[in-house]
Amino acid sequence: MANRKRTSTPPAGLRKPEDPCETAAVAGSKKKSEEAEVDDETRSEETGIGEDAIDSVGGIDDDESAELEERPKTGASSRTARAHATSEHEAQKRRADRQKRDEPSLPLGSVAHLAFVIVAAIGVYSFVSVAKEGEMRRRCTPTCVLRPNYAGYEKKAPSFTLKDTSGEDVSLASYRGKVVVLNFWTKTCQPCMEEMPEIADLARILHPMKDVAVVTVSTDETAQDASDTIKAVLKGEPPFPILMDPDLTVVRDRFGTSLYPETWIIDKDGVIRARFDGAREWSNATVVELVNQIRSGGYCPAQARDGKFIGEGARLCESMSGG
Repeated sequence: MANRKRTSTPPAGLRKPEDPCETAAVAGSKKKSEEAEVDDETRSEETGIGEDAIDSVGGIDDDESAELEERPKTGASSRTARAHATSEHEAQKRRADRQKRDEPSLPLGSVAHLAFVIVAAIGVYSFVSVAKEGEMRRRCTPTCVLRPNYAGYEKKAPSFTLKDTSGEDVSLASYRGKVVVLNFWTKTCQPCMEEMPEIADLARILHPMKDVAVVTVSTDETAQDASDTIKAVLKGEPPFPILMDPDLTVVRDRFGTSLYPETWIIDKDGVIRARFDGAREWSNATVVELVNQIRSGGYCPAQARDGKFIGEGARLCESMSGG
């Protein structure tokens, strides 16, 4: 008993490392730690990253870390945007190609139809132009062929009132609404006497036309002289009225006539449409056609001054009358 040494068990927190149980556990832990350190040193040597590099990385501040974290995101966003734009461009190109393929091409039948329409339009235009020219030629033929000394549509006939061979007053205004063929003559004019049968024939031809009148004006001294002269020439009563102008107040002063015979054609509105100087063959069909053109309101742009055509109808008349 005396040889035995009394020992007391220390508290757990003060247990010495010599404690076999604790020593074994700590020893194992130390061994593992040493092996881990060896492995880390080995990996550091292999990768070339030392503790300094690790410390430097560990020394990055929060802003740099955020920037580093953001860079991959920004790069990814740019790549995504470029990819999206490329995809959108390719999609638009595909849509354009598809639309181009889907556009209906003009079939041969449509081309032929369009060509037919164009040719038909040209034909119609040509036809209308020819028809218009033909109508104008028809209207102007009497004027162009007869070649009046004056032709126009801007002068009004001067108004007048004269007595006929019976002593009755007759005015030009009383013939308004009719085409008037007005002839000036005198018994001393040989061409007048030669022309008078033609005037009488024209009056007979136009007599059925109630809107046409043939009227003559004599400058002889008396109504008796005029009546006797006409009856002798025509071998009968004249088919037209004779008005007396012995003082030349109308023939010379109003119309300016100094040479006989002279014949005026006045339309229904009192406009002078033509004047002919000298004797003519009044009973021919062209004269009747001219009267009919005027009475129907037909318009011819041909104008004449002193027997020569002027204006837009000049070329047409010259081509028909042979210049």
